[in-house]
Amino acid sequence: MSPATGKRVVGPHVTLSLRVQPRASRNAVVGWTGDTLNIRLTAPPVEGAANAACRKFLADLLDLPQSQLEILRGERSRQKVVRIKGLTQDEVRARLSSKVG
Repeated sequence: MSPATGKRVVGPHVTLSLRVQPRASRNAVVGWTGDTLNIRLTAPPVEGAANAACRKFLADLLDLPQSQLEILRGERSRQKVVRIKGLTQDEVRARLSSKVG
């Protein structure tokens, strides 16, 4: 049972710390700062647009459906914690590290 959502978590899952820069000129993965992934998004931080863009961008990068991603913390912050279902920590790191640049 997830304490953040009260939902039962089945299978492998990973939590990922993000730092999001909204209103960027393009969507991009900037790189890693410690265990935090820095990303830029074109969406503005208004009415959940940046959160929706964040989930879509990560889903595309990881080749997963958006339903496998859940923002656990940081709905109204640039610092976010996202749960990724169906992948291990090593798989997430490998898929994202190849996209940095």
